[in-house]
Amino acid sequence: MTKSNITRREMLGASIVGAATLSSIGGFALADDKDNYELPEGFKGEVKQSVCKWCFGSYPMAEFCDTVKKMGLVGVDLVDPKDWALVRDHGLTVTMGNVPEVQIRVGINREENHDRIVASYEKYIPMAAELGVPNVISLSGDRKGLDDQAGLANCVKALKRVAKVAEANKVNVCLELLNSKDHDDYMADSVQWGIDLIKGVGSERVKILFDIYHMHRMEGDVINNIRRAFDCIGHFHTAGNPGRRDLDDQQELYYPAIIRAIKELGFKGFIAHEFSPKHGLDSLYNAIKLCDL
Repeated sequence: MTKSNITRREMLGASIVGAATLSSIGGFALADDKDNYELPEGFKGEVKQSVCKWCFGSYPMAEFCDTVKKMGLVGVDLVDPKDWALVRDHGLTVTMGNVPEVQIRVGINREENHDRIVASYEKYIPMAAELGVPNVISLSGDRKGLDDQAGLANCVKALKRVAKVAEANKVNVCLELLNSKDHDDYMADSVQWGIDLIKGVGSERVKILFDIYHMHRMEGDVINNIRRAFDCIGHFHTAGNPGRRDLDDQQELYYPAIIRAIKELGFKGFIAHEFSPKHGLDSLYNAIKLCDL
């Protein structure tokens, strides 16, 4: 694990030992020039951009919200319930809420986890509705020898239960597709698996979280995959490849074309930046400008 290539799993695992540890392994001191950020010249704001807080380590959430709002962001992504009200009170949307019990390695692909995880959704989805959180995350869990089709059937079964409370509260549940090269053994690692899941659940409130970096790592052909899965997609994450780094000219994904394709498809949801920044807030500011089409 290095500061330049820390994963979400490593960051979330480290969070239990405190902010000091986060600062040492993946955080940045809050920039001295944080007050100098402003809405980019000619900013359109047609693409609803957000940012995953975990990528920026130990920034205090309140100051982080104030700073990214100045940049033109509309929200903060992958926020724990304890901070949902704080983000809202700073004039931003929690564009994707975390739900306790929902984990990368231990997920809904095994029936023995269903009651515990569904109960967590039943508790936090009404809270999300009350605090204006439009989306909450779902994760398949690792295979651990389980056949993909059996795991898919189990995920469908669990999400049909969750869909009832999601529909009642008008909150979306988005299952994230991750690559199983970085997140070894993760089950939901293909676009077609995600499409089959959403069609199997059959609820307008259950969608794919399409992580562009992860699906590029697994399959490439990003724009065509977005087009064929579009009706099943509720949310996007960005990052450059290789290295899950900045959206710059040192990586192989060309985000202006990707964002343009998403716009042309009529996407109205959020696109959240989830990359390990090379230059702290400057990296985020550049990504916002690049994707403001």
